[in-house]
Amino acid sequence: MTELRWQITAFNGLETAQLYAALRLRLEVFAIEQNSLYQDLDNLDQQAIHMLAWEQGQLLAYQRCLPPGASYTESAIGRIVVAAPARGRQLGRELVRRGIRHNLEQWPNQGIRINAQSYLRRFYEELGFVDDGDDYNLDGIPHTQMLYSG
Repeated sequence: MTELRWQITAFNGLETAQLYAALRLRLEVFAIEQNSLYQDLDNLDQQAIHMLAWEQGQLLAYQRCLPPGASYTESAIGRIVVAAPARGRQLGRELVRRGIRHNLEQWPNQGIRINAQSYLRRFYEELGFVDDGDDYNLDGIPHTQMLYSG
């Protein structure tokens, strides 16, 4: 296994090919694999810090970190995604840990809110998130809001 290269950048720091790879991965998983039509381009990417994990030129994992006030009172992480061929390598866990660390460093004492797919509740609980509301349907997929307070 080769070493991952982690990239953390603002929107304007993404090269065109990097942005294309991120949007393609989000589309492949959230729209096609999960059979959910939704407005992925929500005008929040421009405010986000983007985290990408690359291996041999392939994007394996991605998420965006949003400042307090962009979506919620708290900071947020979202669009958390791991490419199908890279699953089972604990990349999702590492990705979320990096997102938590980033948000806590950038916006201390603000908390972190996520819209978690309900079937991943236990995964996020293991990383320190707690339920903060009832399940709800978002774009045809059961979700729950969760909060990390550190």
